[in-house]
Amino acid sequence: MTEIGPVAWPPDPIRTERLVLRESEAGDRAAFIELLASPEVHAYLGGPRSRDELEREMPGVPARWPGSFVVDLDGSMIGQILLRRATEHRRPVAAGKVDLGYLFLPRAWGFGYAAEACEAALGWFDGVLPGEPVVLTTQSANVGSMRLAAKLGFTEVERFHAWDAEQWLGLRSPGSASRSRAAGDG
Repeated sequence: MTEIGPVAWPPDPIRTERLVLRESEAGDRAAFIELLASPEVHAYLGGPRSRDELEREMPGVPARWPGSFVVDLDGSMIGQILLRRATEHRRPVAAGKVDLGYLFLPRAWGFGYAAEACEAALGWFDGVLPGEPVVLTTQSANVGSMRLAAKLGFTEVERFHAWDAEQWLGLRSPGSASRSRAAGDG
């Protein structure tokens, strides 16, 4: 995966009703380690990384690259939104498109933060790269992620087997999230 494209980075922080999407800071390092070492977070992502390994390898300011947003609630990181161009995706339909990813700490699950943050990131993306479709891949067994994908306006393109599990690939046409909110679904 590579950078999302010709966009000014970092953007001004994106504010929602409850959250701020911003560039990572040194103070986020411990939360990134917690996020990447969490067995719950990585249950459908191939398993967590070793906390010791993360402590040794993680830079002082982690994940500071175009397309990586920290999701901040009341001054603390609760998750990450990723927008990356899928230049070498396993599935031809996704190759070259921007891929949406998200990771949230378990204590932030169940409050609608992922939907709120993803909608804000997709709204920003629609504004800086209008007309660009976005793809999302998740394990079909990840029911919460499947619900979120539908809420965000992703529709199934295909299912495939990878990483020892059935994967779901969805596509969001430009403006899908805003149409969904206008229809009263979001």
